[in-house]
Amino acid sequence: MHILFCNYEYPPIGGGGGQFNALLAEKLSLKHQVTVLTSDVPGLEQDSTMNGVRVIRVPIYFRGDRSAANLFSLMAYVINGYRFGVKFLRDNPVDIINTHFALPTGPVGDWLSRKFDIPNVLSLHGGDLYDPSKYMSPHRHGIFRAIIRRILKRADSLIAQSENTRENAFKYYRKDINIKIIPLGIKNPPTISSTSRRSDYGLADDDIVWITVSRLVSRKAIDRLIHVFSNQNTGQSKLVIIGSGPQEARLRSICNELGIADQVIFSGYISEEDKFILLSLADIYVSTSQHEGFGISYLEAMACELPVVCYDYGGQTDFLQSDKTGYIVELNNEQVMRDCCLKLEQTPKLRQQFGDFNSKIAKSYFIDVCATSYENTFEQIIGNKKLEHNSFET
Repeated sequence: MHILFCNYEYPPIGGGGGQFNALLAEKLSLKHQVTVLTSDVPGLEQDSTMNGVRVIRVPIYFRGDRSAANLFSLMAYVINGYRFGVKFLRDNPVDIINTHFALPTGPVGDWLSRKFDIPNVLSLHGGDLYDPSKYMSPHRHGIFRAIIRRILKRADSLIAQSENTRENAFKYYRKDINIKIIPLGIKNPPTISSTSRRSDYGLADDDIVWITVSRLVSRKAIDRLIHVFSNQNTGQSKLVIIGSGPQEARLRSICNELGIADQVIFSGYISEEDKFILLSLADIYVSTSQHEGFGISYLEAMACELPVVCYDYGGQTDFLQSDKTGYIVELNNEQVMRDCCLKLEQTPKLRQQFGDFNSKIAKSYFIDVCATSYENTFEQIIGNKKLEHNSFET
């Protein structure tokens, strides 16, 4: 089977949706031929092979930050993604297209599917349908809603990563569609060397370490996390923020204003190995994100035996349970968020209890399970397409 993934984000740019796509593509490439059509990144080849996956990067414009796209770069991907996709498909037979994100990637996968008569599976990631932090969120604008409704209707199969994403598709777009849920998969965390020490990352052995992995964009509300940390801070805690984005300078300024700059560590964009080392060295995973389509970073923290404290709005509620995985707090109830984190700070046995439970739950979300579900879906859709063709010819 030759699979073409269309995704405007793919490492090293983008967030969880692109990272998941890379894991899925690499896992499926062990048995199948896999190509990815994505956005260009300065300094990388436009056509290369990464971990067994052919990656074709199309030109985009004015994207100054790897963590966040802008309107011009999104529009450029739609135009150039289709143009490069046509060129590729004229010379390379493909069995199925898997399009990630209804916008901006949706039109690319849809047009290529119709032009070359290739079945198209559309994967919905949450923020492509609904993002409460953005004025330009598709659910707020009639023209975007109309485009998405059309794309959803024409796809051969629809996959949502969580119940919340599926509910938003029904609520804001259309109810006359079938959407299958396949949770995102995470990488099996690497074995952390016993020589890894907190001091290597500016942490003391007796620190209580809060940690979050996030793009520094509005939806993640890292400014609110900093305030939560500051208002309960006993002086023995550290907050590690893994990730980069356009809000970094503003967030550092907030830390300076609150007098906690020496207790908040901005790691920036780091390697997967360093990310998992820091997760393994931390004590509590905390997020004040306003909405998650799935919450892959929560599962990565769980796999590293961390309790998770977050809000109750988004796809993470599919796998998180208060008093079992940590605490799920009412959206933007910062007082309760502080109380929960303080309770975990003061109760090491409770952190251990939640962490042990989480490591067992996370195993069912490793990428192998997810890749098998995707593979089965692809084979079923290809089979259905062949039956349609045979019936038409008869």
